[in-house]
Amino acid sequence: MERSLETQVDQAVEAWLRWVPRWEPATHRGRVAPCRRCLGSPVLSAAGIASNTPHGVQHGLSTRIKAIVDSAVAEYTARNLPMLQRELDQQAARNRARSYRPAENLDPEFDGLPLDPEPVPGAPFLFTIAGMADDGAEELPPLPPLSDEAKAALRQEVALADEYANMVGREICGLMLRHRLHIQAAISQHVEPQIEAMLAELTESLDSPFGPDSL
Repeated sequence: MERSLETQVDQAVEAWLRWVPRWEPATHRGRVAPCRRCLGSPVLSAAGIASNTPHGVQHGLSTRIKAIVDSAVAEYTARNLPMLQRELDQQAARNRARSYRPAENLDPEFDGLPLDPEPVPGAPFLFTIAGMADDGAEELPPLPPLSDEAKAALRQEVALADEYANMVGREICGLMLRHRLHIQAAISQHVEPQIEAMLAELTESLDSPFGPDSL
């Protein structure tokens, strides 16, 4: 039996709530570029997650919800948008033919994030994971060209898919409202104490730059 949208959202939030106690602050240098999936997300806003919440915590939830939207749009496309579905099938076949696919089968907390860390000025990488993936893509033959009429029809179907995705997203935002208290409680219990401990440690190190033996 096909799961309802409400059931899928409930299960996604439950999975995120089980994961949050395992979250720890990242110790590596943060990225400069904002995450387009999380920045200004109406889903995260509906869930009551503040913009100053650590990105890893936000991303774990937004990615799980995005998977629900993607699945709903995929079903809608398969039923109603044959040209777009054909293009997606061709692209999927190309992706399966790639020799190196590092972005597949990632946990929700890492899905959609950059594959490589930010480069350090003056210390270039010998190679990057993203670069290796791009090299594999260049080995594939190009997709067959489309006529102007086919391009116009494809753009129309893409617009319909986007409209459907927005509709599903709005419905999910409404469903997220009922989870706000549990989500905020989980952040207060498992995330905020770790942030406060980090700030306290930083404050202590700034107040006492030298140890007692250095005086």
